[in-house]
Amino acid sequence: MKLIAITLIVHAPDPVTGAQPSTHERFRQVVRSAVLAEELGFDGFGVGERHERPFLSSAPTVVLSHIAALTRRIRLFTAVTTLSLLDPVRAYEDYATLDHLAGGRLELIIGKGNGSAQRELFHVTPEDQWERNAESYRLFREIWRNDRVTAAPRFRPALEDAEVWPRPYQRPIRVWHGSATSRESADLAARHGDPLFSANVTNPIEPYAELIRHYRERWEAYGHDPRLAVVGAGTAGLYAASTSQQALAGYRPVFEGYLALQRRLGVEPVFPTLEDFVERSSALVGSPQQIVDKVHRYHEQFGHSVLHVSAEPGGLSDTRHRASRELFQAEVAPVLRRDIPDPPWPWAPVAPDDSPVAEPDPAGTDAASLPPGAEPATSAPQGV
Repeated sequence: MKLIAITLIVHAPDPVTGAQPSTHERFRQVVRSAVLAEELGFDGFGVGERHERPFLSSAPTVVLSHIAALTRRIRLFTAVTTLSLLDPVRAYEDYATLDHLAGGRLELIIGKGNGSAQRELFHVTPEDQWERNAESYRLFREIWRNDRVTAAPRFRPALEDAEVWPRPYQRPIRVWHGSATSRESADLAARHGDPLFSANVTNPIEPYAELIRHYRERWEAYGHDPRLAVVGAGTAGLYAASTSQQALAGYRPVFEGYLALQRRLGVEPVFPTLEDFVERSSALVGSPQQIVDKVHRYHEQFGHSVLHVSAEPGGLSDTRHRASRELFQAEVAPVLRRDIPDPPWPWAPVAPDDSPVAEPDPAGTDAASLPPGAEPATSAPQGV
């Protein structure tokens, strides 16, 4: 199993202390979280994309480019790229550039995005958002794969034998389809032979398990090898401590802070108590063994091979946040990596088509990290 940390760059008061950092400091916190994730041995770091309050993640390519310059090994994810809102030509230019700067460490998770405010900002309607998402992905995929493109899309001007630069580093690049509850995203992923990433955050396990079953059914219906249907899944929180009692005591102020926020917003909580939250949500709060057992229970339903956790403290003190991650990597991660298979493709970057394998460099290129003679898995889904 591969383990990644993700942030949506929420800019809101700390749920425990009520303090709110400046925008500048909030971005610095994200960068520190990414560097810490690599230091502790996580396999990937993801940045979301939202275009409304209370998020600062409207420019994930900029944030990930900065992180790429400060890291060497960790893979960089978008979580998610909101293609329903974007011009796919411009999105391609941004992400192809980022992938070069990251030395082939980029992976995309795409989706239509959430929130009415950002739809209104980009003049996207609930009626056309799914069609926009699918059309943008088809064109994005075609540009990434082909040096010249002719297309007549509905939602942007036509292209006639168009060249779009720069040409990509990775050919192909892997694209996951992010979904909270939408069958449309699962079907789009299955149709193109792409992996699915289930949000798995807000509700108990059942709706997410049902969505993943639908994805696997559609995958086979489109004629793909069922052994190559790959799933990732999120978690609602992470706090590892030596004992369950310590974990509950340490996380209780965080949970109560979120409950208070939901009450202020007039939102009925799905999990009204911390004990219910730990028992029925995907949150990983407990001792190392409890966390291992819970991931295994979810794996029995999902069959997932990538797991994401929140990258940032979210109400924990910096000291507790780091101690929790260190314990997770020391006692949980080795068991999950041993017991649950990885995705069926190489994780390390490979050299671009038009250049030889290079030695690692300070800018983040790590193309030489494949074993001698290793080749990318051509039989597994590869995305764009």
